[in-house]
Amino acid sequence: MTAPMRSDCVIVPVSFGPRSYDIVIGRGVVSTLGTRIAALRPGTKAFIVTDDNVAHHTMPAAEASLKRAGVAAARLIVAPGEASKSYPVFERLCEAILDAQIERGDLVIALGGGVIGDLAGFAAAVVRRGLDYVQVPTTLLAQVDSSVGGKTAIDSPHGKNLIGAFHQPILVIADTALLDTLPPREFRAGYAELVKYGLLGDAGFFGWLEVYWRDIFAAEVSGNSAREHAVAVACRGKAGIVARDERETGERALLNLGHTFGHALEAACGFSDRLLHGEAIAIGMVLAFEFSARRGLVPAPAAERVKRHLAEVGLPTEPSAITGPLPAVERIMELIAQDKKVRRGMLTLILVRSIGSAFIEAGVDEREIRAFLSEKLVRR
Repeated sequence: MTAPMRSDCVIVPVSFGPRSYDIVIGRGVVSTLGTRIAALRPGTKAFIVTDDNVAHHTMPAAEASLKRAGVAAARLIVAPGEASKSYPVFERLCEAILDAQIERGDLVIALGGGVIGDLAGFAAAVVRRGLDYVQVPTTLLAQVDSSVGGKTAIDSPHGKNLIGAFHQPILVIADTALLDTLPPREFRAGYAELVKYGLLGDAGFFGWLEVYWRDIFAAEVSGNSAREHAVAVACRGKAGIVARDERETGERALLNLGHTFGHALEAACGFSDRLLHGEAIAIGMVLAFEFSARRGLVPAPAAERVKRHLAEVGLPTEPSAITGPLPAVERIMELIAQDKKVRRGMLTLILVRSIGSAFIEAGVDEREIRAFLSEKLVRR
């Protein structure tokens, strides 16, 4: 296995007929934001949504690109973190877009990580009954997962992403140079969503990640395009799935590998720094493999291999790694019951037959899950 050589950028198409769009991946591609928007929507105005952290690092380059292309832009800066995916911030954003006199022919730009993409995308879905929007993901997690596929949402006290809409962007600009500014913990959390694509449907990619993950974490070095390659592979994987199943009526549910357990743990921790989203998904994927192994679906060594790789990267792999008191089993079960994959009260999990072969298992007995979690939700 060798890492691929660099090219200026990679373009991954997402096919939705007349609603198709491109994911543009490469170092420095945020500088093309304005020209690409002007080409797609001549004469448009833009409303940028970002957070305090991204505003400091990336907003100047994005605004300069828009200005060069003659795209007028207003903006709103919100607090960083999951707490901004809330009713009060959503209301504030919608009113700010209207105050800026953004019209039906204009667009919203989501400049930030998954929180900003979800929040801005949901506002775009509903303000004036729907505005176009562009995703400019600035975290690894957002570049490989949340910016692609049109899922937008805010959180509820009942759980994560329960209030939202499907609304596809018209363009995704994934500038991998922006990832150089991420804190190590944030980068590792994003890697969990990256490795997910190998675990659910591409065993070869998982094997490649085991060899080249350090190159993905490394900042720019001559001839190293491992990061761009990894982002492109993940985006192609997701693009194919969402094009076949936009509204998650079947195959798209596979993208939730590790999310049933992970979202419940994240919610139980109050969507706080105790457990970042990607960290919760890392634990959730290990639990999904271990639950599958317990059922005899996957060999135990495969589950250990997954756990070993995630631990090597520096991700938590079991609930006992969560700081503070561990959630009670009954609280986790309550949150799992709110999962969007629940159908008529029956629990659904994404399980695995091997690395690279996930499947949807409906009608899982909650008693079996409760017994499994009772063993896992203990300090070791």
